[in-house]
Amino acid sequence: MKIYLSLTLIMFTAAFCNTPDNDASSDESTNEITMKDTTPKVTGIGGIFFKSEDPEKTKAWYGENLGLAITAWGSSFEFRNAHRPEEKNYLSWGIFPDSTDYFNPSNKEFMVNYRVQNIEGLVKKLRDSGVEIVDEIEEYDYGKFIHIMDPDGNKIELWEPNDRVFTEMGGPTTK
Repeated sequence: MKIYLSLTLIMFTAAFCNTPDNDASSDESTNEITMKDTTPKVTGIGGIFFKSEDPEKTKAWYGENLGLAITAWGSSFEFRNAHRPEEKNYLSWGIFPDSTDYFNPSNKEFMVNYRVQNIEGLVKKLRDSGVEIVDEIEEYDYGKFIHIMDPDGNKIELWEPNDRVFTEMGGPTTK
């Protein structure tokens, strides 16, 4: 009788707690599905880069006036992964000298980096769609990169990140 009563109580509690408004397993199953999702796509912004006549002066201005944690190459914004909150992710903010050719073949003063998943699948999809691919996938400890051009002539950097490397490196971040 005690076992039957305990099972009834457990079933009632599970039924009550797992209503559509309070489904405890919903977030877990959503996270599980998201973690297994390998659809080639953009998942967020990975970086914002722009040109400056005096990058050092501009970086100092952003640090002093807007509170960015400045490093030799810019600033790293730290945030949490929405599907894995224990995981730190990063967005890079960088200033390049006016003379850089890193944004070529674009004539624009800026470049956006998008975080992606399944970069190989995304590149195949983009090629099949006739998108201009500027270079080949390059792999580093901190992720894979490739550059494409959008219809307005903006060079776009695609990055499949390995954020763990940045976390292990440590250093100042903008939060």
